[in-house]
Amino acid sequence: MIGFVLRRVLTLVPLLLLVSIGVFLVLRLGHGDPALDYLRLSQIPPTDAALALARTELGLDRPLAEQYLSWLGGAVALDFGTSWVTRRPVLPEILHYLPATLQLAGAALALTIGLGLPLGVWAALRRGRWPDHLTRAFTVLGVSLPSFWLGFLLILLFSVTLRWLPPLGKGGLQHLLMPAFALALMSICINIRLVRSSVLEHLGERHVGFARARGLPERVVVGRHVLLNALIPPVTAVGLHIGELLGGAMVVEIVFGWPGVGRYALQAISNRDFPALQCFILVMTTVFVLCNLAVDIVYAWIDPRIRLARGAA
Repeated sequence: MIGFVLRRVLTLVPLLLLVSIGVFLVLRLGHGDPALDYLRLSQIPPTDAALALARTELGLDRPLAEQYLSWLGGAVALDFGTSWVTRRPVLPEILHYLPATLQLAGAALALTIGLGLPLGVWAALRRGRWPDHLTRAFTVLGVSLPSFWLGFLLILLFSVTLRWLPPLGKGGLQHLLMPAFALALMSICINIRLVRSSVLEHLGERHVGFARARGLPERVVVGRHVLLNALIPPVTAVGLHIGELLGGAMVVEIVFGWPGVGRYALQAISNRDFPALQCFILVMTTVFVLCNLAVDIVYAWIDPRIRLARGAA
């Protein structure tokens, strides 16, 4: 198991390196002059002399490869530069907002697993009856609702009409419920359908029929012979859900006024704050791949064939 984890960790290094190259090239070679954006945010008139000085200050007058290596060296030392808007180092700023985003995404992931798993099993065990029809209708409706629109509906119902929950900001559990549910609903519905299909598939296996023929109670048959194997596809999908939740958190944070890194990134995009954008993308990529590493470890623990197969490869 330790060897499997070490191999997975080593694969993260070239992945992050490729992401850093892609981010650097897209932002450097994209539309517009970074020096012009820098002067605009600094409220300096874009004269020829000012542009030349800004390009020298930002290192834009050097070859592209040299610019990248200089930026990469700073990134390895955890120095991603200074924001062109706030004039403060970007990494501490992002790390200041990141816990709120992780809290929101973590709560949404807990809802995805906590609701998706039991509802999917419930629907599968009552296939063709009203619980199955009800959950299937719920999943069709849930995947059709955009998170921002659902967020406005939740605010209108629970904050404006019923006055049960605060509409904006970050505080206790009451502030977290609506944004977490708005962010998680689509993932919950996808997880329900995935768990239902997986449980139905394993209920038809021959060894499950033998267990029933031996007279074992249904809860023992399901718990011991169905659930563990049926969990493998949903666990694999958790890695995809993490990416969806981290990406969707940006929109939900705007709707609910949640002070997360998504709002910071949106401001950086609108201001074309290159150092902040580069750091944001690399930090969020790191968080995503580390979460997927954790999912791979759980996956290998549930199904030892995975680590044996990858170890042989």
